[in-house]
Amino acid sequence: MKEDALAREYEDALQWLVDARLVHKVYCADVGLLQRLAQLSPTDFGEGNRLFTEFKGALTENYVLQILVTQFEAPPRYWSQNNPPYEADFPVQRENDIFPVEVKPQANTAGKSLRKFNELFPQEVKLRIRFSLDNLKLDGDVLNIPLFMADQTERLIGVVLDSLDVART
Repeated sequence: MKEDALAREYEDALQWLVDARLVHKVYCADVGLLQRLAQLSPTDFGEGNRLFTEFKGALTENYVLQILVTQFEAPPRYWSQNNPPYEADFPVQRENDIFPVEVKPQANTAGKSLRKFNELFPQEVKLRIRFSLDNLKLDGDVLNIPLFMADQTERLIGVVLDSLDVART
């Protein structure tokens, strides 16, 4: 890619890759670089202005992706379904288990995608993972992990699964 290229110069090529199902989403490997490429100042994060609101989801997803990649042997994936649209941002694999992951950049954690994933794969889903600004909590089979604790995801999944196993015996 050219250093001063515009997004529209690559839009058709990226769309071709998506249509060919070779790419699902494109993420920047570094949240700081993404913030810089989006020309957001560091103060935008605390001000809640309109510009940050538009990029908040992308920045939060990039942040979580960076952290998940370091914790799991298999890279996080992406799952989606059309009509109606549902998506799990980063299903992760721990041993032989798959855990759907949803990233919410705010405290409002209402979402249908984790529920739909569970409906479609009820026997396979032991735990659903949500990252948000809410506190750490287990709500049924949904583990809410605060964004600042994302680096503890693999360990927290293990703790919850161990406690569920103990409760079943």
